[in-house]
Amino acid sequence: MALPSFKSRWCLLALIAMLSAMPALQAQAADTQEIQATLRKAQTAAQKLNYSGTFIYQQANQIRTSRIFHIVDAHGELEKLEILDGKPREYLRRNDEVSCYLPESKTVQVEKNVTQEVFPALLTNNLSSLPDFYNIKKSEVSRVAGLACQTLSLEPKDALRYGYRLCIEAASGLLLRAQTVNAKQEVIEQIAFTQVAIGEVDKTHLKPSFPNTAQWQLENLTVQANINSGWTVKSLPAGFKKTREMRRLIPLSAAAIAANAGSTKADATKSHQVVQMIFSDGISSISVFIEPDTGSRTEGNLQQGAMTIMGKRQADHWLTVVGEVPLAAIKQVINSIEFKSK
Repeated sequence: MALPSFKSRWCLLALIAMLSAMPALQAQAADTQEIQATLRKAQTAAQKLNYSGTFIYQQANQIRTSRIFHIVDAHGELEKLEILDGKPREYLRRNDEVSCYLPESKTVQVEKNVTQEVFPALLTNNLSSLPDFYNIKKSEVSRVAGLACQTLSLEPKDALRYGYRLCIEAASGLLLRAQTVNAKQEVIEQIAFTQVAIGEVDKTHLKPSFPNTAQWQLENLTVQANINSGWTVKSLPAGFKKTREMRRLIPLSAAAIAANAGSTKADATKSHQVVQMIFSDGISSISVFIEPDTGSRTEGNLQQGAMTIMGKRQADHWLTVVGEVPLAAIKQVINSIEFKSK
């Protein structure tokens, strides 16, 4: 039998190598599909399931405890979030409208065109592009609030976002714990259920806890939804897309009031209009706020846990960028904000 030529032998070896690698490639493709299905299930579970529970949010050395009730009925989603630490306040959401109850001032602040962003709904609609910007793999099976959950590890492919560890309950798909990790794999922020019940929720829990709220002052924080203000961000980190743009009323901060000489007690209830743009890569988000400059603030940045805030003056406007991303990403965004007149 004639021996195969060098070229034929090379082709034969390449074919053998390719055939040998096929099971591994097929397994990798199956893992990728399974991970994508798990992420989609986690996104829809937060919207479609009835559940209630208590969760903690840890950012740097601060811990905040909240209680959530979520149901789906004939009119869509209904959710109540109670802040259990510090000053009492509650958020009631019916689909895309949120009412915030502030018992100290007997005020209800209403915001419209709001997407579900409260834990466990941390994944957004554009999560299909997450594998383009994160290496995603299954990690250990863990246990959170008495329930077993599969951990997914999301390692960022660039330095403009953090990594995540998501623990997702297998049967329901509900996200039970989310940890944000830095480049050293240190947890810099986390949010997790300490108690959770999935299934029937008593609808009476979805009412405000405070009596006589019909007599409270009503403030509408949404002035205009779905606007095109003319402001743009020319250099977003790869994968971030604008999810919303609106004009809102923002209550004046205590610092801003204090900085204005001659301010009165009545000023504490004043608000001013702000353009807000929100960008997301599927799990991380960046918000841009643009408002008239009052000259009362100092440029700079602040880091707390995974949250970075940067403020900068641009002509007659004050720009604030807030995001759960590294400082480099915030700088890139704030230095590329432009206004184009229509």
